[in-house]
Amino acid sequence: MAVVIPVRNGETTLADAVASVLAQELDGTRAVCIAVGPSDDRTREVADGLADADRRVSVVDNPAGITPAGLNVAIRATSAPVVARVDGHAVLPAGYLARAVALLDRTGAVNVGGVQEPRGQTPFEKAAGRAMASRFGSGDARFHHDGPAGAVDTVYLGVFRRTALEAVGLFDEALVRNQDYELNWRLREAGGTVWFDPELRVGYRPRGTLSALARQYFEYGRWKRVVVGRHPRSLRWRQVVPPVATLGVAAGLVAGAWWPPALVVPAGYLAAVVLASLAAGRRPATVLRLLAVYPTLHLSWGVGFLAGSPRGVGRRAAG
Repeated sequence: MAVVIPVRNGETTLADAVASVLAQELDGTRAVCIAVGPSDDRTREVADGLADADRRVSVVDNPAGITPAGLNVAIRATSAPVVARVDGHAVLPAGYLARAVALLDRTGAVNVGGVQEPRGQTPFEKAAGRAMASRFGSGDARFHHDGPAGAVDTVYLGVFRRTALEAVGLFDEALVRNQDYELNWRLREAGGTVWFDPELRVGYRPRGTLSALARQYFEYGRWKRVVVGRHPRSLRWRQVVPPVATLGVAAGLVAGAWWPPALVVPAGYLAAVVLASLAAGRRPATVLRLLAVYPTLHLSWGVGFLAGSPRGVGRRAAG
């Protein structure tokens, strides 16, 4: 198995991520390839130290600095028939890789993955995690909030068959965000199955401030617009809701200045946010944070989607 880890500015988390990979009990050999992008910290020194300490670990450069380019250069630097993606801030639970490989064999899927489990450390991060893991926050995406095992449109991270990856041309290096979803769309269009297993759970630390969360979800929405432009049939209802809600709230507030009945749309959205926050928050302080987090997720994503593609983004980059 080849485990590929794209990392940038990951000095404080990379060693734990690699240690969690090397500690996995797995039949056969494994190679860990770390693709290091231009960093402002000691990420490269940490990566080189890990490679010096264990011959199973290697390091390659990712001069472009973006995730899909790092994934591709690491994939090309390895040769194992199964490729597992691990992020530089992720820590795999025991048995993760062995279970994923067994599922590839049992299901015939081309990609297997599971749940992105929010593990906040501060009160704000914990509130953001609750919102991200709720249906009101993320729609019907199983990798956010759990669900039954089965075929899905996308999963968190992923353990892939190399032949399937190479057949569709690896990750699209033009996509700064949403490259996982887009790759899984191409894998499914080629006849493959993407399999979700709720037992495959990997921790994720949410953004620590409202402004950071807003920037993150703005970028998610903007790059989703790029993917939808390339693959219109990939659009799902959960991806339509944020831009529609954003337009409805904005139009209602503007029109409400002259025609008060138009305020029913923003008022209805506010009522939904309040009810969802009360249901997920339990404690008053968490409820108050969720009252800010939910609109940030929805409206930032919606504004990003409506803003359209970043300047200079064209068709798929050559992989």
